[in-house]
Amino acid sequence: MTIHGHDAVGLWNALAMITAGLLLTTFKVHSRREAAAQGSLITGGKGPLPLSAEAEATNGKPHVIDWSAERSGGKRVAVNVTEQRALLEDIGARLETGRGFTVATLNLDHLVKLDRDPAFRDAYLTQSHVTADGNPIVWLSRLAGRQVELVTGSDLVLPAARLAAAHGVPVALFGATPPVLEKAARALEAAVPGLAVAARIAPPMGFDPQGPAADAAIAELATSGAGLCFLALGAPKQEIFAARAAAQLPAMGFLSIGAGLDFLAGTQTRAPRWVRRLAAEWLWRLAKDPRRLARRYADCLAVLPRHAGQALKARRD
Repeated sequence: MTIHGHDAVGLWNALAMITAGLLLTTFKVHSRREAAAQGSLITGGKGPLPLSAEAEATNGKPHVIDWSAERSGGKRVAVNVTEQRALLEDIGARLETGRGFTVATLNLDHLVKLDRDPAFRDAYLTQSHVTADGNPIVWLSRLAGRQVELVTGSDLVLPAARLAAAHGVPVALFGATPPVLEKAARALEAAVPGLAVAARIAPPMGFDPQGPAADAAIAELATSGAGLCFLALGAPKQEIFAARAAAQLPAMGFLSIGAGLDFLAGTQTRAPRWVRRLAAEWLWRLAKDPRRLARRYADCLAVLPRHAGQALKARRD
């Protein structure tokens, strides 16, 4: 196989991240062994202290991802969208016929959360479409022998909105704050002539996607006339809400887009295209918000070696 251009850059980027993950995992294992030895002394020789939830997340966890997309049997998450074009064709057909759908965009942060959050796993298993949102997910899929495209939630907003307008389907915006929703709605309507934004729903602080506020939001969506809802709640809230709402509104489509509304409103700035082509958007984000993202990205790096091993095993099997 010959690798060209930004594919080669992406490959080396992924290999570097996996190597960093191996080093970080080795450090964590060494640290746990030291802590266990100290715990044995502290507990009077009764053995090591119990592993923390974080330690358990990187040791002995079941395979929650089917990188081959052939053996999940509905019990493991799989990237089932191989290219954006095919996804948009299916979304268009569903909007035309009034069939609902849910789109989740898998990234490394989601892999960490899938290990730790049973409700998130259950919600992911109900998603009708799962894309590879992040170059590491693309390369893990390729390690398993599958060719998939990078398809991010933010990159789906305008194409999906155009499809909704073409089929006369109003949309709803759910997430962020009222000012952000207003700016995002104006930007969408300006970019997509004929698009109708039927609802703008800003969730309350501490929104629980399984609580009464979620029920109220579902009821508002049901009476809004919208057939497509852009969810900008962040993971795991948006995927959990999508699973719950889709069960009650089977004719509506739900597209999880993370910070997509903030990008439209101009309240957050996405990495330049050249940074994304170098598969370095994560570095861009880290540089802009190191305090919030440093721990998250360390956790992401730590799970990479395990998933790389699972992907290679799926290829051999």
